[in-house]
Formats: sequence, structure tokens, C-alpha cells
Amino acid sequence: MAVESLGRALVHRNYRLFLLGQGISLVGTWLQQVAMSWLLYRLTDSPFLLGLIAFSSQIPSLLLSPVAGVAAERWNRHRALLVTQLLAMIQAVLVLIVVNSSGEIVWMLVGLGFFLGLINAFDVPLRQSFLVEMVPDRDHLGNAIALNSSIFNGARLVGPSLAGLIISVWGESACFLVNAISYVAVLAALLCMRDLPFRVKPPRGRFFDRLKEGFTYAFGFVPLRALLMLVSVISFMAMSTSVLIPVFAKDILKGGAQTQGLLMGASGIGALSAALYGSDFVWAEASTAAKARSADL
Repeated sequence: MAVESLGRALVHRNYRLFLLGQGISLVGTWLQQVAMSWLLYRLTDSPFLLGLIAFSSQIPSLLLSPVAGVAAERWNRHRALLVTQLLAMIQAVLVLIVVNSSGEIVWMLVGLGFFLGLINAFDVPLRQSFLVEMVPDRDHLGNAIALNSSIFNGARLVGPSLAGLIISVWGESACFLVNAISYVAVLAALLCMRDLPFRVKPPRGRFFDRLKEGFTYAFGFVPLRALLMLVSVISFMAMSTSVLIPVFAKDILKGGAQTQGLLMGASGIGALSAALYGSDFVWAEASTAAKARSADL
């Protein structure tokens, strides 16, 4: 795999900044996710509560992401991302405070999980649509998307494994602290961006008309509808496995936090390999298309 094809989108300074900050922050996010599930199961021995906190953090995205997608068309995405990342940092600090407080913490953690879910419901559509502003060259956009996926899955490989090591040495609180600090990287990257393209005027039409238009397009376009159904089925069937990993690690494999971290990290190996292959494939396809256009001219 050629290095040039793998990192074609890295010629854009704003995208390089974002990728670096996002990579650091995502490792922190996985640290918190592993530490949170291990802490809850260690304190309660309840698979139900593991499922409940996962549900509380995901249900806002299911309900609000379409609304957030319409909002992303109208808002300044750079400023909105600064707000969502700052709120996520505040949530991480609150988790750290709650974990180190006395008294009942389980339901407070469930509530903070719901709060993070609300933030992510807006942050994810904003972050994905912001790629277009960081990578204005359409020929590099496919590679940027693939690299974004590579960073996510790389963090998915490194973060859980590192979390298991940190928990076994310093405890869960250290993971929450590192996650809170990691948001400094992505906030600094966003603040250092320069020369972002001028935002075009938001599309006309009422908010709910635009929302209806999005649903009509998503479910009326057969390839997109098939992809949405496929992702829905996979998420519904596979999510329970990742949620219950602490149960497998502790009760079935008779291990500890390191076992859980290795189990969760292993799931990122295949995804990272596929993302890296996709990065090269996307650029190869783009190069072929560019050569074809040149030949036509």
C-alpha cells in the first residue's frame, strides 16, 4: 500500500489538525467506556445495569440524530463542534467527580451517560459534515472519510487495551481523568484551524420540511435504504456482545479489567485493517476516474 495513497487527504492543514486531536480524544473516550462498564459491573454484578447505561447513552442518538443533521446544515459547524466538544469535556469531568464522591453513584452515572448521548447526537452529524469544510478537494474526500474511520478503529484497538492496563495499576478514576484531559487536544485543534471556507447560505425551507425531505430521500433511495437496514440489523444483533464483555471477562474467563480491555480491543483489529484497505482503495478509484477524465479531455 503506497504511503501517498494512504494519506492523500493529509495535504489539508485543517484536516491534519482535526485528525490528530480527534485521535487523542477518541483514545480517551474508549478509556472511559471500558472503565465505566468495568466499574458498574464490579460494583453491582448486574448485566441489566450494563445494558441500561448503554441504552441511556445511545437512545438520544436514535431519536435526535435526524434533527441534528438538519441543524448541521444551518449552524456554523466549526463553532458548534467547539460547543459539543466542550460539553463532552464537562461531562467527563462530572463523571470523574461522581466516581470519587461518596454515596450512590450508579444512577448518577446513568444520567451522565444520557447527557453524553445527547451531546453525541449532535456532535456526530456535525463532525461528519465538517469534513467537507476541512477537505474542500472532492478528490480527497473519500480518502479523508476512510482515514477518519481508521483513526476511530485505531483508537478502538489501543484505547481498551490501555484502559485495562491503567485500571489494573491505578484504578478506574485514572481512565476518567485521562479522558477529561484528552478533550484539550481536539479543542486545541479546532481553535488552531484557519482559512475555513466561507459557509454558503443555509438551504431554504422550514425545519420540519427539511427533516421530511431527509427521511424521504433516505428511505426512497434503494441503495441507501439497504445500507441503513443492514447497519440497523448488525447494530441490534452485535451491540449486546460489546455491552456484556465485562460479564465474559469476569465471570466466564475469570479475568480482570485487562481481560476486558483485550477483548474490546481485539474487535478493532479487523475494522482497522478494513479501514486502511478502504483508504487505499478509495484513492485508487479516484485516481482511475481522474485519468479517465483527463483522457476524455
